Amino acid sequence: MTTPPEPAGQQRTKPQLSEAAKTSLSKTRNLFRIFILTVLGAFFVYQLDVSYLWLTGILTAASFVLGIMLLVRAAKLKESKLMLLGTIAGLGVSLIMLLVILASAVFFSQIQEFQACQRQALTDQAQSNCRVQLEQSLPGLR
Repeated sequence: MTTPPEPAGQQRTKPQLSEAAKTSLSKTRNLFRIFILTVLGAFFVYQLDVSYLWLTGILTAASFVLGIMLLVRAAKLKESKLMLLGTIAGLGVSLIMLLVILASAVFFSQIQEFQACQRQALTDQAQSNCRVQLEQSLPGLR
């Protein structure tokens, strides 16, 4: 008589989540997606034109609020380590964007002139002239 072979090892299955846990995870994932969009949006709006500095500031402030909400949820609910690391990295990018926004606000007219010059510069020599013009217009760099 042969007996059926025993399984080599138990299969690891994820425990089934309750409806509340599924809803919480879904909400956290949606918040994370919105957070990433606001961080990237702030970066790309700044790259578009310095005249939209106000919009970049709003998006950066929103990313800080969403990032802190995600950190609180991650600490409280212990949902995902990858999401936690992504949130911390996104908050780091938001902090850098805050510094860029502050520097751009201080030197707004010089940066605006530089961007206008760069748009019209077709050659490497013209772009170099734009950089030299910017360096000469900034205080303390002469």
